[in-house]
Amino acid sequence: MNRLIVFLRDVKIELARVNWPTRKQTIQYTLAVIMMSLAVAAFLGAWDSIFSFVLNRVLLK
Repeated sequence: MNRLIVFLRDVKIELARVNWPTRKQTIQYTLAVIMMSLAVAAFLGAWDSIFSFVLNRVLLK
C-alpha cells in the first residue's frame, strides 16, 4: 500500500512539471492531425483505385 501512495505522489509531482499546451495549440494540433489523416487516406485511396483498375483491366480480363 505504501508503494502505491509513493507512486501516486510521484505522478502528481511529474504532472505538475508538464508543459501543457494551450487550448488554441490543442485545437491547431488536432486540426493538423485530422488534415494529414485525410490527405494520407485520399492518397492511399487514389492508389488503391488505380491498382484496382489496372488489375481488373490487365490481369482479370
